[in-house]
Amino acid sequence: MTDTSWAPDLSQFHGPKYLALSRALRDAIRCGDLPENSQLPTVRDLAWRLQLTPGTVARAYQLATQEGLLAATVGRGTFVAAQSPRLGPTQPLYAERQSGGATGIVDLRAPLVPEVGQTEAFRQALLAMAEGVGKGWLDYTSQLGEAPLRAEVVAWMGDRILGAVSPDDVMLTHGGQNAIHLIFDCCLRGERPTVLVEDLAYPGFRYAARAARAEVVPVEIDEEGIIPDALEAACRRHGVQVLCLTSEAQNPTARRMPVHRRQAVADIARRYDVQILEDDCYSVAESDLPTLRALAPERTWLIGSVSKTISAALRFGYVICPAGMGEAGRLTAQHGFFALSRPVVDLMLHLFRSGQAQEIRRRVVQEFAARLQLLINHLGAYDLAWQPGLPFVWLRLPQGWRASTFLRTAEARGVLVRSADEYALVHGRAPNAVRIAIAGNIGLDDFAAALRKLAELLAKPPSDLLV
Repeated sequence: MTDTSWAPDLSQFHGPKYLALSRALRDAIRCGDLPENSQLPTVRDLAWRLQLTPGTVARAYQLATQEGLLAATVGRGTFVAAQSPRLGPTQPLYAERQSGGATGIVDLRAPLVPEVGQTEAFRQALLAMAEGVGKGWLDYTSQLGEAPLRAEVVAWMGDRILGAVSPDDVMLTHGGQNAIHLIFDCCLRGERPTVLVEDLAYPGFRYAARAARAEVVPVEIDEEGIIPDALEAACRRHGVQVLCLTSEAQNPTARRMPVHRRQAVADIARRYDVQILEDDCYSVAESDLPTLRALAPERTWLIGSVSKTISAALRFGYVICPAGMGEAGRLTAQHGFFALSRPVVDLMLHLFRSGQAQEIRRRVVQEFAARLQLLINHLGAYDLAWQPGLPFVWLRLPQGWRASTFLRTAEARGVLVRSADEYALVHGRAPNAVRIAIAGNIGLDDFAAALRKLAELLAKPPSDLLV
């Protein structure tokens, strides 16, 4: 079925034309005006009919494709995608991890903390907890019961410059990704709110924004992080409600935002009344720079977790809420899941109070540092960005390699890494680069062998790609 004559009336939609057209597409598909498998006009045809630029139409088509509403087929055109099975996400946030064993694959796509005594610490804690199991384990958990753990989180964050923080400012979550969803629940209002992200950013930001029916707009970054002029322009152009960024350990570029840039971001957010989501989950070493939570305490939500310092399996995270917003954050969490499960609360309390959490973190940072040095020894001759204590590096590929080809070739050699494409929006920029994680879950010999394979590939780019 074709409907290449479709030409909507955009006057009823406010805001930028590409957003108006994407909303018109969404409404027409959902109400049946554009049935499944309908073919849409070409970009140039629709641009001519609506008196828009082809770039505006292309951007609207890309947004709708990103949402799963449209499907583009090379040589055939753009069609309305099948809608019946699309009741939730259409792809996983993370691919299943593969490392060693029978597969022979070394997975360097995402960091995993090394075993430095966690197993025994967990076993001992669980045995101690078993002695205290009673009727209190039969009722619903409550936010009141989390108060001692919130106090421990404040102490745990003592190596960060946060400004004035108390346990009343803390919201506990099921890991960092859950924290992002809860913050969006707190902050986003309206039918189609706008969320800003760095133009290379953690994919979980945009997945959570889409779940909240928010429009995701990228903002250009440079060597110091998000560019203030670009941020201010985006705030002027869009009705921005939340800005998502990482000041301490930018994911994926491994850059650290200097103080003057952090202050500029805080000033712009304050001027345009924008809430800031500051992701601190990858920061495993002490920091001597003020967080955005310290510079703009009235509007910054700082997210942390123990996934990169103790164990990703615990699914324990936390948010330092803006001053005076702790209760609102905890109410949002309560509406989602009442409170954390009793075993997780008791286990984390035991780890914090016994000092085992701090000792495990120290050993993890030490092990990551040793593996980072090994990685630099193998790949340091190339354009590598890294930070001490950070469990990933950013590698700009040498001339002759394209990221997609490098990924396929590395996989054929048994090594998995992440392409810059995974961190960019569909219509955004993706440099010729890859992110390489420091895998703490595999033996040093296997890790070193994987690095040697990557070094060999970098030294010998395919001859047909040489310029």
